[in-house]
Amino acid sequence: MSRGEPPPPTLPQAPARSGWLGFLPVSALEDNLRNINLETEEAQEVDEEDDELVFTFDDLPLVFSCPRHWQADPAVDMIMQTWRMRERMKTVSVALVICLNVGVDPPDVTKTQPCARQECWVDPLSLNPQRALETIGGNLQRQYERWQPRARYRQSLDPTVEEVRRLATGLRRSAREERVLFHYNGHGVPRPTANGEIWVFNRSYTQYIPLSIYDLQSWMGSPSIYVYDCNNAGIIVDSFKNFAEQHEREYVEQVRAGGPQAGAAELPPPPSLRNCIQLAACSKDQLLPMNPDLPADLFTACLTTPIKVALRWFVMKNDLGHLAPQVKLEHLEK
Repeated sequence: MSRGEPPPPTLPQAPARSGWLGFLPVSALEDNLRNINLETEEAQEVDEEDDELVFTFDDLPLVFSCPRHWQADPAVDMIMQTWRMRERMKTVSVALVICLNVGVDPPDVTKTQPCARQECWVDPLSLNPQRALETIGGNLQRQYERWQPRARYRQSLDPTVEEVRRLATGLRRSAREERVLFHYNGHGVPRPTANGEIWVFNRSYTQYIPLSIYDLQSWMGSPSIYVYDCNNAGIIVDSFKNFAEQHEREYVEQVRAGGPQAGAAELPPPPSLRNCIQLAACSKDQLLPMNPDLPADLFTACLTTPIKVALRWFVMKNDLGHLAPQVKLEHLEK
């Protein structure tokens, strides 16, 4: 620039502005945009001078270019949904149903040797069966209490059908319209049946007794959360949906028939599938992991003690075999 020419116009220095990406002066943004424009102009000049064929975005094939993608359909009503719940709902009651029958493996699953043994980070074979069951139940409750300390917890250890019924109906009665969580550990009983049944025990622990998900839905009501930590847990999920639809059909038929009979109580609404959350450890054709370095209730451990599981998994996958110098797998338990 010569002395006689006037200086080029400059943009005023803008103050630094804050945003969700941090603090960045507006002047820096303007310089970046100016550099991008110059680079674009230079690239266009080079392309014009080059004799080779230059492809642009217009030459690329279009995706979703059918007429139905270009024409707006007035019949389609776009409904925007937000991830936030409209109504805040609390989980006020938790039922912990643990079916282990420590020392007796279920007959329909052949376990590897060695296999996963720990339940709630306790080896049940290291204690006598009753003591082990009580310790595991206490640990599971404490693991849940870290996430929801104000909830009302009730344990049902190696229960019968009647004990589960009293537990579920009692928690639903006290929770009223709030959410109830039902945790089921079925590591000591057979797999769920194709008819939608899970297993509990008789009073003398000599037989496995089926418990229908249909009945469990009636006792638990809604809203509810179900956690299924057992083999082939996906069977329960599919059966739950079928039974929920059956409950709704039966409710509609009873309403059409004139409601409850004379002297009977008012018809309770059927449990709504939309207000129930189901968490299953595996699909309907899968077994639980049996790696002896992992807990037997790996799904429950991931839900309630995720950091501990993540550290253990990292150490297992690390070629060095430790989390840090002098910190190995056995040190994670301390």
